[in-house]
Amino acid sequence: MFEMGDFILEARSLSKEFGGFAAVRDVDLAIRRGSIHALIGPNGAGKTTVFNLLTKFLSPTRGSIVFEGRDITSLKPADVANLGIIRSFQISAVFPHLTALENVRVALQRKLGISYHFWRSPRVLEGLHGEAMEKLASVGLANFADSPAVLLSYGRKRALEIATTLALDPTLMLLDEPTQGMGAEDVGRVTDLIKEVSAGRTILMVEHNLGVVSRLADAITVLNRGRVLAEGPYEAVSRNPEVMEAYMGTSAEDADG
Repeated sequence: MFEMGDFILEARSLSKEFGGFAAVRDVDLAIRRGSIHALIGPNGAGKTTVFNLLTKFLSPTRGSIVFEGRDITSLKPADVANLGIIRSFQISAVFPHLTALENVRVALQRKLGISYHFWRSPRVLEGLHGEAMEKLASVGLANFADSPAVLLSYGRKRALEIATTLALDPTLMLLDEPTQGMGAEDVGRVTDLIKEVSAGRTILMVEHNLGVVSRLADAITVLNRGRVLAEGPYEAVSRNPEVMEAYMGTSAEDADG
């Protein structure tokens, strides 16, 4: 039995209705500090809606969200990000014609409150160079620092997105389909990368590739038709008859929500 302090984020009876349609219904979610927690489910399960609710891009119809003991249900997306909840797509639209180094430096500027001041003095920007290079090195992109983002392979672009996420110093990283659209080689590289950067961090991820989930996740929550169908470690969840039925006829590679 976990103590309350073990959980960094909790959703309680989280529900979202669009007109008469209930996209998410009474979802309880508890993310243990320092863990990798995966949110999975077949098409239309409500995974993306839950992510949008947690990051406040949608407001819940009912329920509450608690982050580090604070009720954040009424906060705006920018306020949630400032608390340290960083979702990958919030900074994943990397600037294609900036170099990898410049993209990470923009994220560092945001953390310092000067994110949109692109025309800073060279002295100010040079002061961020060392930290930006450290972030690139942590995701295996040190040798691509001067490469424009548009020229990077798809897998390396995703690695750059993770580097920019790390530059924002997240307390909780929300990764939305981090391996979507990748070939096997890039999937393996990004999976290894997520494992490496997870040390000392908490990650909540939506992921369609169950092989990736089995390698990474400490805990899994399965959604189906907007409700929690099962939760627990991968070994137990993957053998759950209800989970198997929910996925029946749905390719794991195509599962999305």
